[in-house]
Amino acid sequence: MSALTLFGAAAVTLMLVCYALEERAPAFTLAFALACLASSAYGWMAGTWPFGVVEGVWAIVALRRWDQRRRRPPR
Repeated sequence: MSALTLFGAAAVTLMLVCYALEERAPAFTLAFALACLASSAYGWMAGTWPFGVVEGVWAIVALRRWDQRRRRPPR
């Protein structure tokens, strides 16, 4: 298994874990966004640009969701 494949697998695994934990704290939403950026980078490095584009869009969506969540008053 190449280093690039390991990087991609780690990024996608981190995305899954952070997505599952998003409701616990806004920090998990931010971590999800960063994992999406890593996954996007993997897509571009692997030569699968559509994957890189989609994951980049997910990162933007997640960053906006994180910004909204952190501005919300605590429950």
